[in-house]
Parts: sequence; structure tokens; C-alpha cells
Amino acid sequence: MIKIGVFGTGHLGKFHLNNWKEIAGVDLIGFYDPNDETANAVASEYGIRRFESEDELIEAADAIDVVTPTNLHFAVCERAVRKGKHVFVEKPLANTMQEAETLVKLVQESKVKMQVGHVERFNPAFLAAKDLHLNPMFIEVHRLAQFNPRGTEVSVILDLMIHDIDAILSIVKSEVRTVSASGVAVLTDTPDIANVRIEFHNGCVANLTSSRISMKKMRKMRLFQKDAYIGIDFLDKKTEIIKLKEASDTGTFDFDIETKQGVKTIAMAAPAVPQVNAMRLELESFVQAIQNDTVPVVNEIDGYRAMEVAHQILQKINKA
Repeated sequence: MIKIGVFGTGHLGKFHLNNWKEIAGVDLIGFYDPNDETANAVASEYGIRRFESEDELIEAADAIDVVTPTNLHFAVCERAVRKGKHVFVEKPLANTMQEAETLVKLVQESKVKMQVGHVERFNPAFLAAKDLHLNPMFIEVHRLAQFNPRGTEVSVILDLMIHDIDAILSIVKSEVRTVSASGVAVLTDTPDIANVRIEFHNGCVANLTSSRISMKKMRKMRLFQKDAYIGIDFLDKKTEIIKLKEASDTGTFDFDIETKQGVKTIAMAAPAVPQVNAMRLELESFVQAIQNDTVPVVNEIDGYRAMEVAHQILQKINKA
């Protein structure tokens, strides 16, 4: 059994607790939260031990789950890694690039497992698209949310857009060439809405729009590649494919279009979307990486790369 300790039991931390209690092969030994009111309520509701200090919980655990505010990620992760403990940390990896660089170095020196909580990698709609031989040359993303004071200690780039940055970096097998961006702080001290263009060395271009001051929710990614369009709806858990029909295509809705090259048959399909709990799946994958001594699905390097692009975006916005 892997002994798990959770740091931070606010809104998101409670979701983590609920999922840890359902995962086989782990022993949820307790949590640390400095807020007495929150901690007492959680200890009573979940029937798990409240540890009185961070160090005490780190010592008792084999692996820790860090669900604290972003500005506290580094201190907890650093102490845990130096003690040889495995770490799951919510996104973003750290508060600054210097902190992120230090953590990456420590993790690699310590030979422990670190997974970063980019949960959209485990979204059923994204999983349904992974086997589609993705090679996009144009990507369009909209991630819109209604305003919620929770999470506004960081910009919309590090709060929302970083999910899509990570997903795109996992799809596009090329390095970033240039980044351009604009953003506006509307209700907070950091950008609440932003539009970004990322160009890759292989010619792929990604346009991303994120807002946390919208009237409606939207989390959609559209991928355009030679002979195919793939739509991923992270919110409604749906995936669709429109492409030129091949002989092997089955279970599709077809229609013909007239082109200068003659009549082409277009196939439309909706791949089966697995019925999974994305958060539980990512925590289970972290456990499996520890058990099997394999690289986590979203490791410290992935977390660092997503942060690196996010901070490039922030620099562009601040210079504008």
C-alpha cells in the first residue's frame, strides 16, 4: 500500500480526498491544512487524521498530493522531494520559473516520481482523440468560464489557459518558435481574458482564447490537419471527426462534395468516448507510475514546458 498525504483541503482538495478514498492500492493516511475551521470539518466528514505540521505528514507518507494555492507549491514540493517522497502537484507546477526549474532538477536528482495535475489530459473527449494519428497544422481553442474569485491569485493564463497549452504541447511534436499575445485585467490585478497565437517550428499554428469573465462556459479544441478536422469538447465530453473517407472507415455518416479534383466523399464520425472520472484516472496513473517505476503521464518536464510557454505569454502581455 502506498501511503498518501494530502496538502490543502479547500474546494479542489475535497475532490482529491473523495477520489483517493476510492483508489485501490493506497492508504490515505491524512492531510494538512492550516485553516482550523476547514481542517476540523474535513477531519470530521472524512474520518481521516489531521496532521499538525507539514513535516510530520511528509515523514509519514510515501507520496504527497499538493492541492494548496500556487504560491505554496514550491515549499511543500521541495521538502517532500528532498525527503525522497513522490509528489502529485496541481497545476501550475510552481509560482515562478525559477521555482519550477529547481523542482525539475531536484526530482531528477532524487529519482522520485512527480506528476502535475493537468487533468484535461485525462478528459474522456481528449482520450478518445489520442488514437487518431493527430498531426494538426492549425489549432483553435476556446476556454471560457464564469467569474469565480477562487483561483484568481494567478492570471487566466496560469489558471485556465495552461490546461490547453499542456494539451497542445502533448499533441504537436515540435518546439515553439514564436508567441504573440494580448490580454486585459478586467476584474482582478492580472489578465482575466487573453488571446494567444503560438507558432511552432513545424509550421503548426495554435490560436487560444481564455476568459474567466464570460457569461457561459466553453472548453473546446478544434484541430485541423491534412484531410481531417477533429473537434474535442472537454466540457460536454464529445469528440467528432470529419475527414476524407477511406476504405477502412466504418460506422460513419458520409456525404459527397464536388471539388476541382472531382467528387470527394466526406466521412463524419463520433469516436466512442470512455466513461471515466478524469481526476480519479490521473491520480490512479500517478499511483501506477510509482508501482511500476514508469514515467508519469504528465511529468515534471511537461509541467515545466507548459509553465515556460505560459510565462512567455505573460511577458508578451506585460510588454504590450
